[in-house]
Amino acid sequence: MNSIESVYHELDLHLKPDNIYHQVISDVLLTAELIGLPRSLQLILAQPKNELMVHFPAKMDDGTVRLFKGYRVQHNNVLGPYKGGIRYHPDVALDHIKALAAIMTVKCALVRLPYGGAKGGLKLNPREFSRDETMRITRRFISALGSNIGPDYDIPAPDVGTTPQIMAWMADTYMNLTEPHQRLNGIAVVTGKPYDFGGSLGRESATGQGLVYVLEEMHTEMGFSNIGALSFSLLGYGNVGSWTGRLLCQRGAKLKAVLDHTGAVLHPRGLDAHALALHTERSGGVAGFPGGEAVSEDEFYSTAVDLFIPAALEQMITLEIARKLRCQVLVEGGNTPTTPEADRSLRERGVRILPAVLCNAGGVTVSYFEWRQNRQAESWTAERVDAELKATMVGAARRVKLAAQKYSCELNTAAYAAALEHIGTVYGMRGIFP
Repeated sequence: MNSIESVYHELDLHLKPDNIYHQVISDVLLTAELIGLPRSLQLILAQPKNELMVHFPAKMDDGTVRLFKGYRVQHNNVLGPYKGGIRYHPDVALDHIKALAAIMTVKCALVRLPYGGAKGGLKLNPREFSRDETMRITRRFISALGSNIGPDYDIPAPDVGTTPQIMAWMADTYMNLTEPHQRLNGIAVVTGKPYDFGGSLGRESATGQGLVYVLEEMHTEMGFSNIGALSFSLLGYGNVGSWTGRLLCQRGAKLKAVLDHTGAVLHPRGLDAHALALHTERSGGVAGFPGGEAVSEDEFYSTAVDLFIPAALEQMITLEIARKLRCQVLVEGGNTPTTPEADRSLRERGVRILPAVLCNAGGVTVSYFEWRQNRQAESWTAERVDAELKATMVGAARRVKLAAQKYSCELNTAAYAAALEHIGTVYGMRGIFP
């Protein structure tokens, strides 16, 4: 019985390598073993502190009532309040949310934010509901969560299927349910809000901007001399994908192909990332974009590029898809984009992988800046947000490089190592209560 299996055995769990939560926790435990993290902390990190499931009714526009299922998982808070997004998606499930909460623990520790990891979700398709229905569902969800969230305890943020408007409804609902003397502070209960209601400049582009700063810091380690000479393709063209595309193209890189839920487009001399973003805002997807040729999924995946950037949902890169990819580096714009088999296949072929816990951390970083602004009743300039984001991402990237040298490991393990070392240090100082 290896170390991972023994931890699962002690917790009376059954290890399933294809389960996304087990995939994430296996990465945590393997790295913990590598850096010598005590077994007590391995046990603590292998399970969330709290798992909350709520069921609540909401009224539809036609007067009928539907019942909804929601989740909030709080993985660890040794570094500070829980922090993590809330997604609205039909495939939301408990183990999925547990995995994302654990990733948030690692991500916040890596970039040295005073946060622990959490995640939440509603099992629904947001495209099926009107604006008023979405508002009522959102308000009932926040009401159901009650005191399980709060600006000093657990601070949600946007994720797949949620928007600044939804964050505004969440904050307003929480503020109306709190005591009058706490309402001003209540605006900090969620981040990713519209700018006019406590949001931060730079939040919309934060995740893509953070990824670009990581590439600027790490490109020589990837074997590239100039970001402006690179070609890339994007899986997903939502917030993360579209901003990554626009920001890389601003630096001279060539966006050759994009795939989303509506289809795939390609242009061998480069797609216009800004025009494509406008097109997707109007039409809901990349299909029909006049500045590129419609291609099949197979043609998209087999397009030769320097960087392949998955910026969509988890585990979309299966072994079959991984074998089609023709890239030198896979840049994880979204969390856990590959299955374990696909990840092994890519590494065996010599494809370098820049991990999501580093590349994807720009969003939570600027969320932290928003939370600070709310707590201090301030509004930062875009220049200050950008400068602090760059400093944070560059610092995290350098920690990953140092950990890779220290432990002679690949970058994903190095990112986890840099994060878990920090968590281990804080546990060593605080101890285990009582």
